[in-house]
Amino acid sequence: MKECTPQNLTPEFGDYELIDTGNFEKLERFGQFTTRRPEPQAIWRPTLPEEEWQRRSDASFLKDQRSEERGEWQQTPSMPDRWVVRYDYKEMHLRMRLGLTSFKHVGIFPEQAANWNFIYDELQKIEARGIRPKVLNLFAYTGGASLAARAAGAEVTHVDSVKQVVTWSRENMELSHLDGIRWIVEDAMKFVRREVRRGNRYTAILLDPPAYGRGANGEKWILEEQICEMLSCCSELLEKENAFMVLNLYSMGLSSTLARTAVHEALGTPLREERGELTFKDTAGGKELPLGVYYRFVR
Repeated sequence: MKECTPQNLTPEFGDYELIDTGNFEKLERFGQFTTRRPEPQAIWRPTLPEEEWQRRSDASFLKDQRSEERGEWQQTPSMPDRWVVRYDYKEMHLRMRLGLTSFKHVGIFPEQAANWNFIYDELQKIEARGIRPKVLNLFAYTGGASLAARAAGAEVTHVDSVKQVVTWSRENMELSHLDGIRWIVEDAMKFVRREVRRGNRYTAILLDPPAYGRGANGEKWILEEQICEMLSCCSELLEKENAFMVLNLYSMGLSSTLARTAVHEALGTPLREERGELTFKDTAGGKELPLGVYYRFVR
């Protein structure tokens, strides 16, 4: 196996534009609407003046001073609470409903489109070998990766502990004219332990764990404390050949080297691997914003 040099990836996403970043905020266009949100890694100064940020923003997230995570949106009269964006890659045509949430999120992480492309391509290769792929998507949120896997023809199991988010994912599946995804509302750790006991196997495992989270029944997830057990379980669930894993890390301070080392410890040496950061450059000044760490393991 060749040395895996870190590589930054930026997808081509016509319905998304990172307009400007700075002063711990980002100005983004999703389809025809522009939002202004906190961004802890935008430590530099913005390129555009404050007046331009205000003029362009259809919705601005105002952080609640009593909470680290929650807040509320200040909207212009023309800004809807919900709208739809599209993402197209080869024969994959995804449609996703966005919305303004009290946690500053809008329903997708656009940088993840780079992983959607990878998932789609790898599954197509596996299908071309006469294998019907089975995909497990853990901490699956609103389902972009699940949709990409289903669009490639895979059987997909989508696991998230929040019922409302799974309902949102189902809506995105229907908007994308797909069907047949298996929906599981459950704590991811509890689910994989049970799958190991059942002896189930998957062609691909997609892992997008938060730094901290709560399961459907109050189970606590702390990334640094539980990721090694999660990867150990995944090592038993992943097929021994013609298989792959995608791991994303969003906690600040965690690196692709850490992700690579942890996966190697659990799964062994891959046939092929890729790692680095998912990024976008803002169009106002060309400032490159790191948005998450990825590691891809192929056997």
